[in-house]
Amino acid sequence: MVRKFTFHGFSLEELQSMPMDEFIKLIPSRQRRSLLRGLPRRQKKLLEKLRRARRALKKGKKITIRTHNRDMVILPEMVGLSIGVHNGKEFIKIEITPEHIGHYLGEYAPTHKRVTHGNPGIGATRSSMYVPLK
Repeated sequence: MVRKFTFHGFSLEELQSMPMDEFIKLIPSRQRRSLLRGLPRRQKKLLEKLRRARRALKKGKKITIRTHNRDMVILPEMVGLSIGVHNGKEFIKIEITPEHIGHYLGEYAPTHKRVTHGNPGIGATRSSMYVPLK
């Protein structure tokens, strides 16, 4: 049995046809506050690029939009697009799925790796010269 996606009781098609004011009422308070204050110019520009990419997708072209806007809330109209989000070093490619709705772009492009320290041994450090080699 395949589960159908719902977001607070609404299907993806309903969310995409819903006016922005109604959608804003459904998302968590931090994201709602961000959207109610209005989109800055850089986020509006990204939204326009995404709409152009959506039109190109309908024509059969697959375009990845690259952005530094990590604080952009993922909206229902972005579903199905691929976005390259900058993590400070490189662009991490994200395929937007319905489960991403209401989250920020930056949540899916971690800015630092988990530290894994090496084992002591020859050539590691000066202090490892005195570690027994078994």
